[in-house]
Amino acid sequence: MSGRLKGKAALITGAGGGIGAATSALFCAEGAAVMLVDRDAEALERSAADIRRKTPGAALQTLVAEVAEPGVAELAAARCAEAFGGIDVLVNNAAMRNYSAFADATTQEWQDVVGVNMIGNAGFCRAALPYLRRSGKGAIVNVSSCYAVKGRKGMALYDATKAAMVAMTRTLAFEEAESGIRVNVVCPGSTLTDFHVNRTKAAGKSVEELKTQRQDTSLLGRWADPVEIAYPILWMASDESSFITGTTLVVDGGLHIK
Repeated sequence: MSGRLKGKAALITGAGGGIGAATSALFCAEGAAVMLVDRDAEALERSAADIRRKTPGAALQTLVAEVAEPGVAELAAARCAEAFGGIDVLVNNAAMRNYSAFADATTQEWQDVVGVNMIGNAGFCRAALPYLRRSGKGAIVNVSSCYAVKGRKGMALYDATKAAMVAMTRTLAFEEAESGIRVNVVCPGSTLTDFHVNRTKAAGKSVEELKTQRQDTSLLGRWADPVEIAYPILWMASDESSFITGTTLVVDGGLHIK
């Protein structure tokens, strides 16, 4: 590793598995001090243990919390700044899924998904902004979805809130440019995360069968490995992308042009 984030402090939500865990591990390997946030205590500990194994001596803190709960964003930002002396990078990766059709979704379902995917992530942006401004070269990377820019049926709540994240990213990029904060959004395609693996096992299906089920959801004909999403996030967070802000980077193996 080249130390692309050496000397930087990062706060990452949804860090207990999948893209969040892969991003946390990559950031630590690249020299960052990282605060991991996730609501699943066991998953968070596995993620932290994996990082310590791969990067001995990594500067690492964890916080078990639900991002949508009031006060959590402020607590996480304060703890990150206290432990590492500030915040240079925020990665909003936490998300909630819902499989209700648009016509069937209840008001409560909408409120639950919006609470995590929009209000929770917006809260972390707000809480981190004072520290990111002091950094002078702060970066926010929001993790949305390729389905924020491409339609499908059956995931109206998830996709609508992921599209809202793209709009939020543009607004923040405008508002915080004068503070030296860059704000970008990464839109992953089908990624083989713990969520999909566990859901498949719970349904009594094999993981090998699961791996054959995304051949038609990208031009490359396969799932992405979480680290294939983590690397674009790393790039957006690093000084290598210093002239990029307000940009939507679609990392979906070409699905959006099919």
